[in-house]
Amino acid sequence: MEDPDHVRDCTRRHFYEPMNKVPRYRYWTVSEKHGKVGDDEEDGESGIGLLGADQILAIIQHLPIQAVISFGMTCKRYKAIAETDALWLNICKREWGSRAVEAWPSAGRQKAGWKGLYRQMVVLGAAAWQRVQQGPVSPTPRASHTMNVVNGRITIFGGGCDGGRHLDDTWVAPVPEPICAPVQWQLVCSGLPSGRFQQSCTAVGDDLLLFGGINDKGTRLSDTYINSGGMVAGDGERPRSPWRLLDVSTAPPPRGAHAGCYAGDRKVVIFGGIASDATRLGDTWILDLAATPLCWQEVVTPTSPQPRAGHTLTWVGGKRMVLFGGRGANFEVMNDVWMLDLEEEYPSWVELQSSMLQPGHDHPGPRSGHSATLIFGGRVLIFGGEDSRRVRKGDVWVLDPSMALQAGSDKSSYQGQGGFSRSRSSGNSSSYRYSRRLWKRLKQSGRPPSKRSFHGACAVDSGKHVLIFGGMVDGEVNPATGAAGLGFDSELHILQLVP
Repeated sequence: MEDPDHVRDCTRRHFYEPMNKVPRYRYWTVSEKHGKVGDDEEDGESGIGLLGADQILAIIQHLPIQAVISFGMTCKRYKAIAETDALWLNICKREWGSRAVEAWPSAGRQKAGWKGLYRQMVVLGAAAWQRVQQGPVSPTPRASHTMNVVNGRITIFGGGCDGGRHLDDTWVAPVPEPICAPVQWQLVCSGLPSGRFQQSCTAVGDDLLLFGGINDKGTRLSDTYINSGGMVAGDGERPRSPWRLLDVSTAPPPRGAHAGCYAGDRKVVIFGGIASDATRLGDTWILDLAATPLCWQEVVTPTSPQPRAGHTLTWVGGKRMVLFGGRGANFEVMNDVWMLDLEEEYPSWVELQSSMLQPGHDHPGPRSGHSATLIFGGRVLIFGGEDSRRVRKGDVWVLDPSMALQAGSDKSSYQGQGGFSRSRSSGNSSSYRYSRRLWKRLKQSGRPPSKRSFHGACAVDSGKHVLIFGGMVDGEVNPATGAAGLGFDSELHILQLVP
């Protein structure tokens, strides 16, 4: 192994620049000692060819994937370096995080190597369903509940059930080992928080933060609860609820069917929902759990998504969130995508319009009541929902925010890590094999669950699997009308994303 200090002290810096928009790169060097800039092909003494393999690897592992592939096409020596398994291991860690990569199935690594596995995951064209068995006790059928994973435990709270009744129970189960083993549920408590459905519940570190919702009297709520996990010792043998009502000096107007998610730095953001007068809301609020006193603050931006309910809001890393779909003020169902950026001094909403999609690529139809789950690689998995006629869906889509960021803003900070799109004029089949899309529909194998909406979903196993529980499904068909009734489900399914 060559001395890393020698790499840092090397008097040559290497740069690349695109040539005529074709994804091949010409490498340049700068000699600090002589202050000279030259083309490698003309200056053999200061060319990249003088560097050792370890030094080259230390450089190219930081390049975009397209540049790495183009570099490997220049000669046999560089091709061998660009095919190195250690290089692609570092690229996988860069793209998806060390935790996800270290938990990767060893069988997949041995069969395809890290480069082959990277290609599989970028392409990600299919996923397999499996129904998961549940223990002797389990949550009753429900929809519009919340489902989260915190500290290795799955938590389900509340929701609505048959007859329009609300639920007030909290269920907890450890993430099963192995991942498809039966899930052993435990009823932790009931009664606190009060019964509700269409609330938001957000994981913040090891805590859960719940806001709002609607009870079975139609009352919109605006209370905020925190669940720090575990059981709290109470009087006698009966434990108290792990939920605790937070004292906040200011709260958003009461609502349900809004969306909420983590916003970085122990902050939670919510958007939209249905107000007490049944109108759709279009406001954005943030709660900073590290602040004293606790106070919800409204975020005012020059532009924002139109008012809606039944949409999703998903944290995608840093201080950025993605909003998708929902039902608008005139009951229209939408499929627009917005990015909320809190990275800059002034927060902003940016719409990622359909014209920004790559030509010829499909995208999901309008829907509400779907789930949007952050999976490995910082991508968002969309499942189910219902259209404007309340016809339920069972399709699976993946949104790649790195492509969305590139397409949706002119800001240089909106460059997704490792993301790129293939130039149609390149004719570069190697680059095409690694191309990423803003939207991709996944083929489903195994035993897919029935079509549903307003179900719960959460990612487990470093985002390589997604659990689905409950939701609204088609009930028995009315013989007189031929229309399907409404049913509430209590099945648990798992979607395997990694082969």
